[in-house]
Amino acid sequence: MKLPLGKLRNDVLRDVVFSNLGVEDVRIVYGPREGFDAAVLEYDHEHYLVVATDPVLGVPGETFGFFAYHFAASDVAVFGARPRWLVVDILLPPGREVGFLEKTMRDLNTECRKYGSSIIGGHTGVYPSVSEPTATTTAFGIVRKGDLRIPLAEPGDRIVVTGKVGLEFAVSAAYFREKELRKLLSFREISRLRRSFRFETVVPEALAARPFVRGMHDATEGGLTALHEIADNSGLGFTVHAEKLWLDPVVGRVLDFYGIEPWSVSSTGTLIAIVPPEKSNSLITELQKNGIPAFEIGEFTADKKRVLIENGEERAFPTFKSDPYVGLYGKGLTSP
Repeated sequence: MKLPLGKLRNDVLRDVVFSNLGVEDVRIVYGPREGFDAAVLEYDHEHYLVVATDPVLGVPGETFGFFAYHFAASDVAVFGARPRWLVVDILLPPGREVGFLEKTMRDLNTECRKYGSSIIGGHTGVYPSVSEPTATTTAFGIVRKGDLRIPLAEPGDRIVVTGKVGLEFAVSAAYFREKELRKLLSFREISRLRRSFRFETVVPEALAARPFVRGMHDATEGGLTALHEIADNSGLGFTVHAEKLWLDPVVGRVLDFYGIEPWSVSSTGTLIAIVPPEKSNSLITELQKNGIPAFEIGEFTADKKRVLIENGEERAFPTFKSDPYVGLYGKGLTSP
């Protein structure tokens, strides 16, 4: 069996990866598992250490340093920890100008100073086997044990999402498919999308949301189909009301242009919050005070059905088969 493009599917993770994890360690509180994008280790009697790692590749050059911080830092923040330390590997192809590295490091430094993080190590080099700039960042954060947030739900918990569903796809299309999008969008709209890569993070909203939520998840590859992983791990079902989902109008037009539903498209920077019902309105108000639009779109249920209600009709909530985001880089995605 050949591995498909993109993130490994859960069955491969279970059969190949999770069965080869070395020795057991009593300090591991949460190790590798489906739907958990960070590990949690015992740090001391009062704190946990949260660790996450993520690659950065296939992104526009001007965004490289920003994502080298935020991809991994977001996975730490959704567990309730402020990203504190980073280890960053940067691998470059032959011929890359030093100016690219200078901008990458300036952008990394800017994000570290913004959130109080330090780069403590890594590796940087140029290698002939590397065809495009690639980074791998491991982020670490410390959280008080009572403040840890894990992506598990209880019956009745509300599903709140921030207003960035589909943004990652639309931004990437503005970079990689600009010629196509000129059929649909104005120069100003395409320029706005290209600048919007700075919203592809959940670090600020996750830190603001921590007092109100039971758990959180970043809707990266597969988008809102991450709800299935949360429900699987919690032994629950869920109901989502399509009319409650808000899309940026320009993002909605891009998705329609490519015939893509918003439910399974990669949406890095979209926070999925698992919220006790009595705290849902307070969370939405807090996020909006911080300039972050958020909306309650459904709830988790003791009934294990996963339902999408759309135009008054029920259907099964989509599952993650493939992410149209991957097709932006090749011939796997066509415009009308």
